[in-house]
Amino acid sequence: PLAAGPSSEKKHIMLPLSLLASAKGNPMLIELKNGDTYNGRLVSADSWMNVNLSDVICTSRDGDRFWKLDECYIRGNAIKYLRIPDEIIDMVHDDEVGKEKKQRGGGRGRGGRVNFGGRGRGRGRRGRGEGRGRSNNRGGGEGGGRGIR
Repeated sequence: PLAAGPSSEKKHIMLPLSLLASAKGNPMLIELKNGDTYNGRLVSADSWMNVNLSDVICTSRDGDRFWKLDECYIRGNAIKYLRIPDEIIDMVHDDEVGKEKKQRGGGRGRGGRVNFGGRGRGRGRRGRGEGRGRSNNRGGGEGGGRGIR
């Protein structure tokens, strides 16, 4: 249940990977588990949340040392948190709402589309019921198997 507060709008769950995908090219702050922070522009992110940044300023955990890097790779399991501008979060929220509306439009129930685009493995020339291992002529030859004599 949602708590009634100052804003009673419905909460929306957002997937972090879709958020990162739409944040490409935008500035972000990343804090690592060891306390170091990285400010830069997101170049790419993968499904393990490994991140490439460009035009990076790295700050030590104490805040007394700074480094300027052209680019930087951060492994996903070292990240404590990401700070992304609100405009990006709003943009992703709008995109996901649009996708939900498109997905609801089909109205086909549980089965989805029937016979769409030749799905499945097909049966080739054998047709139904005739497997790979044994031919109909029972005398061996083409079709494999020993045959019955």
